[in-house]
Amino acid sequence: MTGGPHPWKPDRHRLREAFGAALEPLAACAVALGLLTTWVGFGAAGSPARVEVSTGTVFRPQGNTEDTAAFFRISNTGGSDDALTSVTSPAFDDVMLSRYTPTGRGTAGMRMVGSAAVPAGEGLTMSPRGVDIMVRARGPLRLGDRIPFVLTFRHGGTVRTEAVVIRPSVWTPKS
Repeated sequence: MTGGPHPWKPDRHRLREAFGAALEPLAACAVALGLLTTWVGFGAAGSPARVEVSTGTVFRPQGNTEDTAAFFRISNTGGSDDALTSVTSPAFDDVMLSRYTPTGRGTAGMRMVGSAAVPAGEGLTMSPRGVDIMVRARGPLRLGDRIPFVLTFRHGGTVRTEAVVIRPSVWTPKS
């Protein structure tokens, strides 16, 4: 044995080096933790989609057709985007999400879509010139009838609601 310090015993120089090496990652972790805490405190982190659906409207079919459309106002007060993925109703044979599509020269059409975005902090207001729900009635619809619907969202689960049958001429975006 020699008279020098044991190799495993820390001296001031080794302690200073170890402390310096540990301080940098600890400081980075503390800054990251502080930023994450602030983000969570403001409600931006991990806040799931929170969808609410207002009572909707269904246009009473006109003429000899049973085809018509339903409209809902959907709000998302959560911190995450969501999407309306399907709609069902026991009163209708066919229920499909569709989107108004201008084709040019003053004409337009409808195309079926698999889902409709419901942005966080905003929502989706369905309209005849946007997203709507195309339906085919099983029987006659009377003004004022309340039709049950089930709307299914990618993250927000299912929402049961209803829509009131109205004349198309009385519809407004806030109906």
